Parts: sequence; structure tokens; C-alpha cells
Amino acid sequence: MPLRTQLHDYHMDHGKMIEFAGFEMPTWYRGIVPETLAVRNQVGIFDVSHMGRAIAQWPKSETFLNYVTTNDVSSLKPGQAHYSLLCNENGGIKDDIVLLRVEHDRFVVVFNAGNRKKDVDWLTTQALRIGADFRNISDESALISVQGPKARATIQKLTKADLSLVPRFGCIQTELDGINCLVSRTGYTGEDGYEILVWDSSITNPQTAEKVWNALLVSGREYGIEPCGLGSRDVLRLEAGMCLYGTDIDETTNPYEARLGFTVKLTKPDFIGRKALESFKAEGARRLRVGLKATTRGIPRAGCEIVKDTSAVGKLTSGTHSPTLDLGIGMGYIPAEYATEGQALGIMIRGKRLDATVVKPPFYPTDKYGWQRKT
Repeated sequence: MPLRTQLHDYHMDHGKMIEFAGFEMPTWYRGIVPETLAVRNQVGIFDVSHMGRAIAQWPKSETFLNYVTTNDVSSLKPGQAHYSLLCNENGGIKDDIVLLRVEHDRFVVVFNAGNRKKDVDWLTTQALRIGADFRNISDESALISVQGPKARATIQKLTKADLSLVPRFGCIQTELDGINCLVSRTGYTGEDGYEILVWDSSITNPQTAEKVWNALLVSGREYGIEPCGLGSRDVLRLEAGMCLYGTDIDETTNPYEARLGFTVKLTKPDFIGRKALESFKAEGARRLRVGLKATTRGIPRAGCEIVKDTSAVGKLTSGTHSPTLDLGIGMGYIPAEYATEGQALGIMIRGKRLDATVVKPPFYPTDKYGWQRKT
């Protein structure tokens, strides 16, 4: 039987449900296109409680997290967060995560839904070996994401805290509609937005998560808020050029070929996979993840061959039609010599060639869309 999140009853009443990563989740409510455009232009709300959440705290939380992740945990101050990776000893990516330093010796780790058991088991083993306190809180808390140019205005009505003072990849503990929450200025859409961890909301007693969700829907009504499902979330993250674990990255992929080398800090003390990652960086990537923007009509899909002239040079790992741009986009891995911006390539769709160009994500113009937009 599929697992459920704290907001399952709402999804059953309003959404089109599918099974994803072992959970029964909404793939859409009103439709993938209107939900995607709502996030790009106004505001959307997602239930992301299927993702994993854990707390690492005193006595050796920083030492533990610095050893199991690639980024430099010691650089985080309380109220800051960063994107990081878990790697295996061979430098392959076990998962990509967001790490939040809530207090000096208290961290929250957010990881992918499909890796919940794998990550918890592995991290628990590493924590026991080091002597750190690591606890899975996935079933004791809910996670709600509010994304889009009107995200802050939507949430601000429910809290006394001034959210304009929270920087990108910052976090703050506050109350939303009287409920204790951790609010971080992060997300998976490319837009300015926030992820709200509702602390005391279990699967069996989800009332606090339901209260926050419903309050956000009411608060965002004047901005045209849309509840959004997994379908629009996947389109939005691809438009932003963000990786989906198990599709664009996995344990056979290293951070440098995935263009995630910015998360690897080789100057910090020893960490899992460091020796292999030093070798990968020194050798240089033979293949690279690239964005491909179609220049002729067609919808690229994962698994489609990428060709240079008539020779296959790679495959798409993700592909879709972008509602924001009204054209086909995709990501995949190709030899490094073809991975320069402007390189003309082709994507084969059922025997027909779709012309495409290598671009640097995000795919949308950043002056019009995304957290860097000029408004």
C-alpha cells in the first residue's frame, strides 16, 4: 500500500493521484501548464512532505555532517543553509540534499523521497560511528513549499517575522498562523520561494500541517495561488536546470561531470569520497551535463538520443515541453568537446531529428523569470 503524507486528504479531494517514490501523491490539480505558469508568474503551493527530513544535533553534529557531505558545513552560520551532496567512497552521488543550520549545534537535513530509507540507514550508521545524534523526523513533521514572485507576500500575512530579512538560502524559526515552523528561503523551481517545515505534525495527527496549508491557500488567494502537483514541479525544476536524483544524477555520476563541483570543498578536512573526487577534478570531466533548447518543434523526452551530425553522442536524462518558453527543452550527458554553449546538436524523437542548441541553464531569461528577475 502506498505511503501517505500529512496532507493526503486534501490531495484526494482535489488532485489527480499517482504513486511516486512509494507515496500516493498528486500529479496535478487544475493542470500541469496552469500550475507551472502560476509559479512563474504569481505563486504556487506544493506538498513536499514525501521528502526525507532529519535532525543532526549536539555533541558532534558539525563534525559528522562535514564528514558525510561534500560542502563545507563549518562555513554555515545559524540561520543559513546550503545545497550539498552525499557521495560514496568512489565519488558517486548517493543523493543531493539541502542542509540547514538552525542553531549552532542543530541542523536539519532534507533529502529525496526515493532515497529516504537508503539515506537514513547510511547516515545513522555514520552518526553512530562518529558519536553524533542523528534522528529521522520525516513522519513527525510536514514540509510545504511556496514558490513564485508572490510567495513572500503570501506567507508574510501569517507571521510577525519580517521575511524580507531572510536572505536566499537563509532560514528562520517562526510561527505561521500560530503554528511553530522553520521557514527557509529555498526551493526546487528556480523562483524565489520558501519551504516550510511544520515541526509537530505526524501522519496520524496532521492537524497542524492542514492548518498551515489551508491558511496559505486563503492568504494567497488574492495573488492567484494554485495548489501544484508533481507534474508542474518536474517541469519547473527542469526549466531551472536542476537535477532529479535517479534520472540526472545517481551513484554512477560524479559531481564534476554533473556540473555540481561547486558543492565540493576539497580544502576542508577529510570526508567520504574525497580521494576519488580529487582524482576526478585533476583528470577533468570526459562527459558533461548540458542543457539543450530545441530550435524546431517537438517534445524531447528522457532516453532520446543526442546526435552530432548523424552520430549518437549521448542521451537525454530529462526532457519536456516548457510552458514558460513554449518550446522543447532537455538535459543530458555528452562528451566534453561538444558541451560548449551554442553548439548545434540534434535530438532523435521516434526516428525524426529535432534541432537543438546547447545552453547554460536556467532555460528562461533570468531578467524576466526566476529569483534573479528584475522587478
